[in-house]
Amino acid sequence: MTTARYLATEGTEGVGKSTLCDLLAARLTERGIEVVRVREPGGTPLGEAVREVLLHGGEMSDWTEALLFAAQRAELAERVVRPALSGGKWVISDRCYYSSLAYQGYARRLGVGRVCSVNRPALGGTLPDLVVWMDMDAETALARQQGSDRIGAADLAWHREVWKGYRTLWTSDRGRMMRVDAEAPAERIAERLVSVLEMRGWLRDC
Repeated sequence: MTTARYLATEGTEGVGKSTLCDLLAARLTERGIEVVRVREPGGTPLGEAVREVLLHGGEMSDWTEALLFAAQRAELAERVVRPALSGGKWVISDRCYYSSLAYQGYARRLGVGRVCSVNRPALGGTLPDLVVWMDMDAETALARQQGSDRIGAADLAWHREVWKGYRTLWTSDRGRMMRVDAEAPAERIAERLVSVLEMRGWLRDC
């Protein structure tokens, strides 16, 4: 039996995070692994209500945005992620706290360290074992969006700052963060990711 793992996909809007999560969850399920699929913001009744405010509500201050993201994330960790991992299930997440580091910490210029200091205690040590950064030029990614929300509708220059944030995070945290070319076919990315999990010995007993 494999050790439960927590994996998250990250990247700017439109890079295909949800698609990769679906493909990876399917491949793990085929190997007999029980998977819990979550998304941020959201994943709990409270989190989904906060998601509506964050993505479709009115304007808000940058720190209000950052703290709302942290609040829904704390709820998700407490109610869903930790119980799933304790029960031996893998968690596949569409985004994690790295989003706040890139979007609010870097692009909103609140400070990566300050945003991290808010999120880390809220998560209580429940951090992804692997964060897959789906790297794509911001302009190309935005053109692939299927509709946009309050954050996705921001201008291209700001989304380029988000991308710079992810690049900075990846450069400094390659132990936890893995970069993939998001312009590659989703099936190929999923296959590569499964190979990485095998090489790490995480799928050894499947």
